Amino acid sequence: MARVQLENAGTVRWHSPARGQGVHVAYHWLDPQRNPIVWSPAYAPLGDVVQPGARADVVVPVRAPTQPGGYRLAFDMVDSGRLWFSDVGNERLEVDVRVEPRIERELAVHIAPGPADLVDQTRRALDLQEEPLVEHGSATAFLLAGCLPAVDWSTRILSAHQEGWAAVGGSIEVKGAGLRRRVPELDLWRPGFGRAPNWAGPLLCPSLANEVLHVVTWPEPLRGLPRLDTTSFPEPWLCDGRIRLVVPARALRPSGRPPA
Repeated sequence: MARVQLENAGTVRWHSPARGQGVHVAYHWLDPQRNPIVWSPAYAPLGDVVQPGARADVVVPVRAPTQPGGYRLAFDMVDSGRLWFSDVGNERLEVDVRVEPRIERELAVHIAPGPADLVDQTRRALDLQEEPLVEHGSATAFLLAGCLPAVDWSTRILSAHQEGWAAVGGSIEVKGAGLRRRVPELDLWRPGFGRAPNWAGPLLCPSLANEVLHVVTWPEPLRGLPRLDTTSFPEPWLCDGRIRLVVPARALRPSGRPPA
């Protein structure tokens, strides 16, 4: 949240009679050379009428770019549907901002209850990760017992979180005879797709930055696989097919069966 102080140095009062109408405060993200990176993602209304010669404080909700690095944050005024104040001579307020990685490189894993041998299989696969896991991390991944992550699974998840993605998911490969007939509902997550920001479907076996865990409502798992419904998720999410999980067919639960 940024608090911006405005002064109306003109002769016409400012007001925001309705969302998207009248005068608002907006912001842009620029690179160090002042090239636009993100242009006007949101407008903030003034709240009260600002008379000529008066000042007002406006709180502007600001979302940082997902990629860490150095940026310039530019605040501007806009008369919705008419003009940007900077286009008619008003100087924008610009400040240098350093966007830090969203989390530390610390990933914990929660394994859903299941048969002991399947839990052991998942734990053995986790022991082989390129990036060691921790008991309490800055992000938590949720797996079904029996899930076998690729050796670079934790590295790719943590790199995505550090870029700024609050929720991260990947591809699901089911192994076992005759599976194309048995689990068509998992075809959407079959390996072969690439990096998909703001993926349209749910995330299966997702990893979440711990800061957003309190806003998550978990729907019923899909064949036992933890599922994050992104339709109302308030933060950026990513599905990357290179983040790979293999699931043995016998680990999957029948459709409609509640989690243990």
